[in-house]
Formats: sequence, C-alpha cells, structure tokens
Amino acid sequence: MARRVRKQQGLLPFKQRGGAREGAGRKPKGEVAGVSHAPRAKLAARFPAHVTAKLSRGLPPLRRRAEYAALRAAFAAGCDRFGFRLVHYAVLNDHLHLMVEAADRRALSRGVQGLLIRVAKALNKLWSRRGGVFADRYHDHILKSPREVRNALSYVMNNARKHAAKGRVLAGVQKPIDTFTSAPWFDGWKESLTVHGLEVVVRPVASARTWLLSTGWRRHGLLSLEQPAAVG
Repeated sequence: MARRVRKQQGLLPFKQRGGAREGAGRKPKGEVAGVSHAPRAKLAARFPAHVTAKLSRGLPPLRRRAEYAALRAAFAAGCDRFGFRLVHYAVLNDHLHLMVEAADRRALSRGVQGLLIRVAKALNKLWSRRGGVFADRYHDHILKSPREVRNALSYVMNNARKHAAKGRVLAGVQKPIDTFTSAPWFDGWKESLTVHGLEVVVRPVASARTWLLSTGWRRHGLLSLEQPAAVG
C-alpha cells in the first residue's frame, strides 16, 4: 500500500503574513511626519506643558485682526474644560505656541485636541473653506523645573521678536508687548504695564494652578519687556 505523504505547510513557497511591513502605519498629513507618532510621555498634574501646533501650508497668516479675533474667541471657549487649562499662548503666522496645564495625559490630549478643533472650525468659517487646518500631530514638551518653565515663558512671549530678527515679516513686533500673545494678561513682567481696553475683551486664558507655572518660575526672576526670547 502506497504511503501517504503529508505536505508541511511551513515548507510551502508562499510569503507569510505578520511582522513589520514597509510602509505600514498611520501616514502623516504632509510629505513627512512633522512630529513622531511614538507614545507620548506620561504627565503628572503638577507639571505644565508647552504645546506647538503647525498650520497646513498655503493657509492665510494668523497674525491679522480677523484671524486673531477668531482665535481669541476659540481660546476663551476652550481654555478651562475637563481638567485642561490654557494659561498662555503665542500666535505666529503659521503656528501656535500654547502653555497648558492638565490633570493627566488623557486630559491634556483631549483638551488640546478639543481646543484645536474649535480653532479649526472658527478659521474655516472665517475663510469660507472646509478641510484640515493643522499640518500634523501637535508637539508637546513637559516642563519639570522652575528654570525650564521660565525659559518657556520667555520663548512664548517673545517668539515673534525672534522670528522678526531672522528677517520674517510679522505684525506687532514693534510694540512693547506682542499683542498676538497672552502677554496683556501676563502678570510676570518686571516693568509696569497698562493695556488700555483690556477690560472689554473676554479673557482668553485661564489662571495657572500648578506651582511651577504660577509661582515657581519666578525664583529665576520676572520677565523683562526688553529681554530677547530664550533659545528653544
């Protein structure tokens, strides 16, 4: 009797599935990913964070009166929700800097995403368009020391001056403070400062609750209106 020969599937010349595949994974919105899609670092409630979100290419600049009014309204509506607080911000022509606090990583992610959705809807309505507004995943950096927080504050408040010094055309950089930031609501200036008409503007930021962002950073000195932006 002829013996049956059972073929082993493992020896078949077919390519097996599984393992890492070239080109797999979520694709960036642009030609290359602007921010790594690796898991983000954990966040403790005592630490603030510096968030950066970039606009898609080809959109109008943000440092104009109508755009900034739309941004301020979106910030005011979303600055203090569900354990997330927007404490400071800077508006540049093609990106946003945000200094925020959150109860944990989940609250930070939900808060930033919710805020950026508000911003995108407001800008699309202003521009009479549809589609994405932000280029890719936002970037965040957790701030863990008083000096790190102070450097971040200086960087955010004076960021327009740094860009203008590199030859970029930006509105409002000749004024004592950058009015496209939360500087008018900032109480950490070394010099005395009065902004007229501020009482009729809805406050677009929440008050800091973490020790680092409310008090701790002051150990290294208040910010000066003449101080250049920190390198970052």
